[in-house]
Amino acid sequence: MTTPWLTLIGIGEDGRDGLSAAAQRLIDGASFVMGGARHLALIGTIKAETKAWPQPFEDGIKDIIARRGQPTLIVASGDPFLYGVGATLSHHIPADEMLVLPAPSAFSLMASRLGWSIQDCAQVTLHGRPLEKIIPHLQPQARVLALSWDGDTPLKLATLLVERGMGDSVIHIGEALGGAREAHHRVIAKELHATPKQFDPLNTIGLEVVTSHGARIVPLAAGLDESWFEHDNQITKREIRAITLSSLQPHQGALLWDIGAGSGSVSIEWMLCHPSNRAIAIEVRPDRAHRITRNALAFGFPDLRVIEDEAPDALQGLPQPDAIFIGGGGTDPRVIDHALTALKLGGRLVVNAVTIETQADLMKRHVAQGGTLIKIDIARADPVGPYHGWRASMPVIQWTFIKESAS
Repeated sequence: MTTPWLTLIGIGEDGRDGLSAAAQRLIDGASFVMGGARHLALIGTIKAETKAWPQPFEDGIKDIIARRGQPTLIVASGDPFLYGVGATLSHHIPADEMLVLPAPSAFSLMASRLGWSIQDCAQVTLHGRPLEKIIPHLQPQARVLALSWDGDTPLKLATLLVERGMGDSVIHIGEALGGAREAHHRVIAKELHATPKQFDPLNTIGLEVVTSHGARIVPLAAGLDESWFEHDNQITKREIRAITLSSLQPHQGALLWDIGAGSGSVSIEWMLCHPSNRAIAIEVRPDRAHRITRNALAFGFPDLRVIEDEAPDALQGLPQPDAIFIGGGGTDPRVIDHALTALKLGGRLVVNAVTIETQADLMKRHVAQGGTLIKIDIARADPVGPYHGWRASMPVIQWTFIKESAS
């Protein structure tokens, strides 16, 4: 049985008073203690050698890994495994080498002050991350617990809410939760936006979303209207996109390659399916690549990776995908060949073709390799004088192939 060499102790703003007897004994008996300057101050004077967490943060992780096998204790905020150092270290150090004594998290403290059930709340961190990360969670009557970046975060959130037609939302701000300086504020977003106020940098937010008529609420169904995206008409149309997402069948934590991404609409809707989903958008035109980045941020996905290059060369060295969509890049048969080679076993390739040449290629592949081939015809009602008539879009041939073997 492995003997843990790394101890992680969560500490709150009440310092030693909030620690269990076991946690206090471990701290007093430690030979080396590392933590943020604030955390070290909270535990007071101890016999152990202490080291404040360095900047950048990654250097501290390297320092801990370098001490592997030597008794090491880390003090961290609240629950180290809730957007904390524990979650990061677990990528490098097995769980059986760690002893963890968490304290109540900021979310636990905030929920207890508001009387909210944590399981009914969306949970997000804005600390060190773009404010837009909260956008997918802004749903009618939603409750959101959010870790702030600094004292300006509540005001910035209020401005975002007003801009999206959610100015009546209620923002609860808990400052220095659990300590002697703890304070609570309840503000209406539009009022805070009109009369700016700064809060203690150490604050946690509880948000009650209230939407007005016309609020910009991200729908939970596939096939968003094109107006949601900035585009130059190089966009997979709403109805085609809904069918395409159905064919791609996103699942939790899956990675998509979106080749010839255009506006990035397919990548964005893929990521909307689950918070852990990832996408890489490949687009050769610089203006479109920049537009994809802007669209992704507007939906709260700053981590959508955009590669400004042409396939198949752009695909070299990318992490293996669970699914691949080829929209604008399907003309060159080499792109499809490379995609089939790169795809994981059990992964899905979906190719949409508008041109006759690419459609012919897909028909041949369907005969030779199998898969599913469908033709999508969409017509929309358009004015014809005082009446209306059906205006047909160009038909799309869609080939879906599931990779069952490595050959």
